[in-house]
Amino acid sequence: MKRTPINLMSGILIFCLNFLTFSSFSQTNAGKVLSPKTLAKGESLFDALCSSCHNFSQRVIGPELGTVMSAAPADWIKNMIVNAGEMIEKGDPRAKELYEDYKQIMPSFQYLKKSEVDALIFYIGSKQKKSAPTIPSSSDGIAPLTDPIPTKIAKSPITLDLSYVSTSPLTATKAPLSRINVSRTLPGTPNRLFIQDLRGFLYEFKNNKWEVAIDLIREKPAFIHAPGLATGFGSFAFHPDFKSNGLLYTTHTEPPATAKADFAFEDSIKVTLQWVLTEWKIQDVNSLPFKVTNRTLLRINVATPIHGVQECTFNTTAVKGSADYGMLYVGVGDGGAAGEGWTHVTTGNNRIWGSVIRIDPLGKNSKNGQYGIPADNPFAKSKDADLCKEIYCRGFRNPNRIIWTPKGKMLITDIGQSHSEELNLGIPGGNYGWPDREGTFVVRPKAKIDQVFPLPAGGDPIPYLYPVAHFDHDEGKAISGGFVYTGQKIPVLQGKYIFSDVTNGRFFVVEADKLKLGTQSTITEFGLTLDKQPFSFLSIHPKYKPDVRLGLDENDELLIFTKADGKVYRVVGAQ
Repeated sequence: MKRTPINLMSGILIFCLNFLTFSSFSQTNAGKVLSPKTLAKGESLFDALCSSCHNFSQRVIGPELGTVMSAAPADWIKNMIVNAGEMIEKGDPRAKELYEDYKQIMPSFQYLKKSEVDALIFYIGSKQKKSAPTIPSSSDGIAPLTDPIPTKIAKSPITLDLSYVSTSPLTATKAPLSRINVSRTLPGTPNRLFIQDLRGFLYEFKNNKWEVAIDLIREKPAFIHAPGLATGFGSFAFHPDFKSNGLLYTTHTEPPATAKADFAFEDSIKVTLQWVLTEWKIQDVNSLPFKVTNRTLLRINVATPIHGVQECTFNTTAVKGSADYGMLYVGVGDGGAAGEGWTHVTTGNNRIWGSVIRIDPLGKNSKNGQYGIPADNPFAKSKDADLCKEIYCRGFRNPNRIIWTPKGKMLITDIGQSHSEELNLGIPGGNYGWPDREGTFVVRPKAKIDQVFPLPAGGDPIPYLYPVAHFDHDEGKAISGGFVYTGQKIPVLQGKYIFSDVTNGRFFVVEADKLKLGTQSTITEFGLTLDKQPFSFLSIHPKYKPDVRLGLDENDELLIFTKADGKVYRVVGAQ
């Protein structure tokens, strides 16, 4: 299979397209290249390089492109696509302004041919609307909020001290050099630590050495990890009875129509990827790479490359014999459907998208017969055949990480659209509001999904559940998953839920015991030192986002992964 190069990532136009205008090119040139073949090439490039961050109707990660206007010349746009970093270093005013806004630089795309750049630009030009729609602020005249959470995050008196541990095997030559993402230990054998890379590798990490345990590229011929962001090898979870049954669960991406989807939408919605949940039977846990057999549990179509199935996990506090023991939780994002205008895909309990599902991987009573639906799921006993009875709770944009506190509270982090990054308490049957709510704010997705409004003065007429802690995009752009510290080396961190922002590497904390529905807990920010010297992740990644993720080692001490350079750090102290 021909694979998209690993550095063909989202956001190729994240800096330059605010200035794009189709009329930048002469009508003569436009007539020359605007052929069906050229437009098809441009569309293919856009899907591979840009669609993770942009669409033509709403702001997503980057600006919406359907009404882009600019006075910038075509040569400036081309130069930004080819080498944005060079433009910034040369002091170009527009480039510098955009860098200050987004705080990151897209990779160099010097390998693109001139014809490819032209095709990409002309495709976007062909999608331009004649005029921007008039969007009322609201039917009641209330203006959208420009700073939804004006109070700034205060500094914690605690500073975390980090120590460099290792660099993972590099799977690219340009940032992100690796895509290490999740760490987990073997149940019953806690001295064995495994770390996954979204590009298809599960490693055992021991004595600072990395050894491949499973290679999805080899085991799953249809596996793809392009165009980046969260596509690829999403997550993994060992069954709590792994010591006796040898079962492992993973999520990963494959091209559309690789096989019949268990969860699909109407033909009018384009399918960009399929997410696949797989069960693996490991024959000999002491032999690497593992000798495995596998079976597919379920397959889900998604509309765009973003917000897929990035999490699968078991309740780590459930004891054997309890109802939750061995039940697999899977975070299913909205697949970018809401941002494309297909909001019906993410609302109602009859569709899987935008939910956390709970299944029995060893059962057989699902519609496809490959897994079970627990009898105590919120909708399991309903006689409505149209309900998605796998759903545990719903109303999420991107429920990227799920953990349980030592006292059994379920915590779900949800990456927001344009304003709010959320930490939620998982409640069975709960609806967290997306795409009609983001954080504690109203969204009008049929109008402008990147705007938020205050809740109604008399209270919300719909019983949505709201985050127990959240921050807005003045502080960061994407919440990472975190952990309640239960290690032994740093007592001052006990009982604290520690998390980060993916894009800037700032580290935040809330008190786990104070997380309560109906209130938003106070977030504070840890200072950071590296070997006891002041430190920030942005300082060592001035051109690219550090892409910070958190993990736990075999002793429940905090690990930090930075995808930009593949480095692993350990939190070794606090002062």
